[in-house]
Amino acid sequence: MRLAVDKLSFLGLIIAISAIAFGYALEGGVVTALFNGPALIIVLGGTLGAVMLQTPGSVFAKTLKISHWVFFPPYHDIDAAIEQVKRWSHKARQEGYLALESEALTHTDPYAAKGLSLLVDGIDEQKLRDTLEIDLMLERERLLEVSRVYEAMGGYSPTIGILGAVLGLIQAMQFITDPEKLGAGVATAFIATIYGVGLANLLFLPMANKLKQQIEQKMLYHELLAEGIIAISQGESPLNIELKLEAYRVERPSLVEE
Repeated sequence: MRLAVDKLSFLGLIIAISAIAFGYALEGGVVTALFNGPALIIVLGGTLGAVMLQTPGSVFAKTLKISHWVFFPPYHDIDAAIEQVKRWSHKARQEGYLALESEALTHTDPYAAKGLSLLVDGIDEQKLRDTLEIDLMLERERLLEVSRVYEAMGGYSPTIGILGAVLGLIQAMQFITDPEKLGAGVATAFIATIYGVGLANLLFLPMANKLKQQIEQKMLYHELLAEGIIAISQGESPLNIELKLEAYRVERPSLVEE
């Protein structure tokens, strides 16, 4: 699978962290004071543990497998896919569906390979559509489960941050007779809250939403392939297929000369 680089994701994360650090420094704060190992361990460890408790192993494994899509999403070339479908159509009209068997065996996308295999097997048009639509629906649902993992992390993280703050305050109370140590302990305790809220709103929830967008892009690509394969089964010409699939292009060519 060819991967792209989502520069906007990298830029957004850098801007968010830099803005917080810069704003804190402008108020006279020491940025290094925001780094606290124990607080980070409590928030990240607690959040991860809670999510692992609620998530099936297969979903958690898939989360680890495709989380990089946030920064390195799969690249789907819509124009190339349309041209590919047109070639399939031309080949099927000239040599018959059996000529697409080699395409089905060598295609790198399992969804497209399955559609072509069904087409070669001569399956009924309605059954072909139903099968591809069911596969598409189930694939979308399985992938969206990954985004829900990050949504859950975004929900747990602030609460775990509050828990960390309370634990820090309990520890700080040991120095109640020493105002200097008490103040430092209280400040450290609230860093856990910052981590909880910050990780939820700057990382986990944005990652969930970005994954949803990438998943929908993948589904759009597969929907294009499905419509193309179904059109081939209906015996449509390559030109008609291209016109039908034109709506899937990111930038549609203007039909009116300016």
